[in-house]
This record gives sequence, C-alpha cells and structure tokens, in this order.
Amino acid sequence: MTTRERSFWGWGWADRFPDREARQQMGAQIAAMLGFDGLAVTEPPRIGDVLPGAGRVAPPDTLAGVITADPEERVRHTYGRSYRDILRGFRGDFRAAPDLVARPRNEEDVTRILDWATGARVAVVPYGGGTSVVGGVEADFRGDFRGALSLDLDALDAVLEVEPTSLSARIQAGARGPELEEQLGRHGLTLRCFPQSFEHSTLGGWIATRAGGHFATVYTHIDDLVQSTRTVTPRGVMETRRLPGSGAGPSPDRLVLGSEGALGVITEAWMRVRPRPTFRATASVRFGDFARAVAAVRALSQSGLYPTNCRLLDPREAALNFVANDGSAVLVVGFESADHPLEPWMARALELCADHGGACPDGPAYRAEGERSGDRGAAGAWRQAFIDAPYLLNTLVTLGVIADTLETAVPWDRFEALHAAVIRNVRDAMKQACGRGSITCRFTHVYPDGPAPYYTFIAPGRPGAELEQHAAIKTAACDALIEHGATITHHHAVGRAHRPWYERQRPTLFGDALAAAKHALDPAGIMNPGCLIAEPG
Repeated sequence: MTTRERSFWGWGWADRFPDREARQQMGAQIAAMLGFDGLAVTEPPRIGDVLPGAGRVAPPDTLAGVITADPEERVRHTYGRSYRDILRGFRGDFRAAPDLVARPRNEEDVTRILDWATGARVAVVPYGGGTSVVGGVEADFRGDFRGALSLDLDALDAVLEVEPTSLSARIQAGARGPELEEQLGRHGLTLRCFPQSFEHSTLGGWIATRAGGHFATVYTHIDDLVQSTRTVTPRGVMETRRLPGSGAGPSPDRLVLGSEGALGVITEAWMRVRPRPTFRATASVRFGDFARAVAAVRALSQSGLYPTNCRLLDPREAALNFVANDGSAVLVVGFESADHPLEPWMARALELCADHGGACPDGPAYRAEGERSGDRGAAGAWRQAFIDAPYLLNTLVTLGVIADTLETAVPWDRFEALHAAVIRNVRDAMKQACGRGSITCRFTHVYPDGPAPYYTFIAPGRPGAELEQHAAIKTAACDALIEHGATITHHHAVGRAHRPWYERQRPTLFGDALAAAKHALDPAGIMNPGCLIAEPG
C-alpha cells in the first residue's frame, strides 16, 4: 500500500495540486474576473532541492528513536500554511527549519523531551497538523537557544475512552479531524467540530488555538466542547477536573485554551460529544442589499432559534465562489438535530429573512437520515468552495497572486463602522502596494451581541516583493480591527503574526499575569518562544 503524501510546501495533499494547464486556466479566469494582467505560471520546488544542512544541535542518545535530525522531516515541520508560509515554501526558502523533530510515542516521551530540552536549552514548538495561519508552529525566535525542536504529536491519536451517560470522550491531542470522527462514529457519536482545516488539523491544535468549528451559533468555539484538559509542562503535568460547570475561581482550562504551546504540550482532553444528527434542514436566501442581509442575520442571531449554519456572503464573495452572479448577497442557513424534525425552525428563520427582503427561490431542503444534508444550489456550491479554498491558495501563489484572510468579531453596534474601515483600509493598501485588488466579506459565526466577519483579499503580486506587499495590506487591515474595537482574531489564533495587535488588545496587567503564568510553568522559557507572549528582553 502507498501512503498518501502531504505537500511539503503547500496546503494539503500533494496529489491535489493541479497540473500546469489547469493552473493556466485558473490564471486566465482570475485575470478575466478581477482584471489582473500578466499572471504567469511558475513551478514549485522539489524537496530534494531544498533540504537544509546540519542543524545546530544533535539528537541525544537517550531519546534515540524519538528525536531525529532528518532533513526532510525538518523541512516538513518548518511552516504552517498561511500565505507567507506557502510563498516561502514555494520559493524553496526553508532557512527557518527546526534543528530537530520529535515524534513522541506516549506522554512519558513528551515529559522526557521537555526535560532534555530544558537542560539543553533547546526551544520546543508543539506541532499538531501544521495548519497554523499565524506563524504558530514556526521556529522563529531571538533568544539564546542552542537550537529548536518541533514536537509532533501525530502518534497520540486515539479516542481513549467514551462515557455515554455524560456524553463525554477522552481523546488524545494528536487525533486529526477525520480519524477522531471515525472513532467516535463507532459509538454513534460526534464532536461536530469542523474547521476548514478539519482534514489535517488536530484536537490539540484546536484547543491550543481556540479554533472555531461547525456551529455558527451557540457552540461556536472549541471552548464550548472542552470538559477538561491534560497538559505536560516543563514543571510537570497539569490536569483539570472533568465537570459540566464550575464556579470555583478562575478556570484552569481557560488558561490552556488558546495557550498556543507557550505554556506546555496538551496531550489529551475530555470533550463534550453528542449523538450524530439525523435531521437536517438547509436553505439559501438571497438579498438585494447587503445591509438588509446583515439586519436579517442579526434578527436570526437574537431569535433564540440558534441555527447550526448561518453564513452570510457579500455579493462579491458570492460571485467569486460561484454561489450567485446576480449581485445578490447570499445567506446559507441550516439546522440539524438528532432528536426532532426541523420544519418549524426553518420556517421561522425564513420568515425573519423575508421581513428584511430576503427571498428563498429554491425553498428549503430537508433530510431525515445520513450524515450529509440535502445541500443544493447556492448552499451546495458554497460548501464545495469552502472545502476547496485552502487548495486554491497553492495555485494562486504559483500564479504570483497575493491572497489572504483576516477574521474578527465585533458588537453589532460597531459592525458598520468597522466594516467600512476594513474595506477602505485594505483597498487603499492594495492600490498603493499592488495597483489594484479585491476584498470580500462573509460571516462565519454570529452571536446575539455581534457577528464574526471574515475578510478575504486578493491582489496581483510583484515578483520578489510579494512578502512586503502582503505585509502592507495585512497591517492596514489589522490596524482597522484594533482601532474599531474588534478582536484581532476570532478563531485563527494569535501566533507570531498577530501578537503585536494582541498586545494592544489585551489589558496590560493581564499581559503581565500571562507572562508570570508562563514563568511559573516554563521557567526556562523553552515553550514556543515569541508565540503569544513576547520573549524576555
């Protein structure tokens, strides 16, 4: 049997990368839609041509078979999968490769690795699925470390225990989305956490980055699904108690959630699971005016209906994803349940949309069994575009196109001003840096008190200057988020990319407390230095 191989420089499976002719066709399509001229197809590197030289530190004999200095392993653990990461990988620039890669077989190995790294003064970067888009798995730091080690939890991938009475499951942190769901499925259960990176990302990564999952309302973050956590720190193991809720002081799980490997290595967690849904309802609603569509979504978010899916696409987003080409904004709304049919919920949701000028020409689709809904029309087109989007970035990079996303959350009363500022800032930055560009918006999650808008920008790059062009655009966007009272990230995490704005967002005293917590758990400062928390000095 052959093992399917992941791309060493781009997103996802290597065999999903289109051939030259397909990329040329994509370039022509983009040029026609967005007016980009001169898009030329270039070829990616071969892994044999980018292997790094010897690292700064050798694997210890005491951890033979667990730690390796293999050049290809180091290349494959260099970057996450942001635009910057994929561009550098495409250029064959792997100077940031870690010196070592560790693949612990169990929690005891994790402890041994951290003990050795502390004494050897080697920085440790926890690595789950390698899908970070904020520099969260890159060995990019400035301290006096002898080397850097990427700690890959791939072998810790099991559902260890299922407790059906409490609808709970104990799951190892290295379990990727598909294998996690397959194991839970044997018990008729599901975690129902489906981030866009689902195919390759891991439970530990979701917890460490406070990932956003399948649900657009109520259970929007992995936070809502975590019952307890177990984390190996350089000081020892920190395990929290499995409880449905607690008022006993500040929550230790809240310290672990979003910690991004800066405090320790999450090795397992008790998660809240649920029976697999058997009833589904989906509908696509079109609006002639984006502002009225936003008002409809606000009404839905405050109705108490709690739709599972509530994705609003602005007209340009709908057109670029082949969902609608008539200038409409499109709302994809859905409900699901393992207990009851959903017709009354969907009927009321469509009434609310109609109150704001929304029309559902195809009517809702219902399905009472199976894992996949009866998505059709705009809903089906959007679902496929969502799945394929990360792979598209690989092609765009080879065409010399700059493309990236930013996501946030903001109260409803501040959305209009924020949205105008982001659109204005990004358009101005693209015009100045690239001559032109396009920006779109969609809502990924919604709350009664505000939406989580997600922006995508795309612009023509200038060969050799793409990183600088991208930085100018991203900086303009991030400045707008902080200046208008939004969060720097809703579900992509802080990492190294967002840390300057995160430091502006969080209270100064909280930053001091976070640094003190890191020192208490990681006195030598070896855990993912510079990610989330600035390095001392």
